[in-house]
Amino acid sequence: MKFVIEVAGEKHCRYAEEICMEMDASAKVRGTGIAKRSPEYVKGKMREGKAVIALDERQQFAGFSYIESWSHEHFVANSGLIVNPEYRKSGLARQIKKKIFELSRKKYPNAKIFSITTSMAVLKLNTELGYKPVTFSELTDDEAFWKGCEACINYDVLQRNHRRMCLCTGLLYDPEKEHKTKFNFRLLERFRRLTTV
Repeated sequence: MKFVIEVAGEKHCRYAEEICMEMDASAKVRGTGIAKRSPEYVKGKMREGKAVIALDERQQFAGFSYIESWSHEHFVANSGLIVNPEYRKSGLARQIKKKIFELSRKKYPNAKIFSITTSMAVLKLNTELGYKPVTFSELTDDEAFWKGCEACINYDVLQRNHRRMCLCTGLLYDPEKEHKTKFNFRLLERFRRLTTV
């Protein structure tokens, strides 16, 4: 099956209700939390060019993810990753994750990109993109972000631990550290070439 994965826009707003229903159903099946979003919220992300949608060959909804920015755009989260059950285990989640990550880097090149998740599959995908596990203290302290956790089934765990830990794992992609790592690697390679004669 081939998919069209693109930045969502006005023409995709008709899928918003289906996306929200799938997010809710998926959270219930997994027994884990996902911040509830309304169709209007999802439409807003689409209109702002801060979402990625995947459609199948029949133009049916196949997957979705969106971007949220926090702490005056110093932090960005790729949120709401969902794949239609018909297309799970097809590699579509990986493609959507890559596309939303690229969109985040383009829109917010200096922002740290973070994620909190209980999903082993999402942990693996984020690690492949360069995210590193971190404590919650390294994530945004924006109250609006943490308020989104109130709809999660595990919210009491987060509250009980004074927002220091939960059942989710915190992951962070820091473009500054990534740049330094690449820079140091290049220097090492140059040094090796100069010293091997």
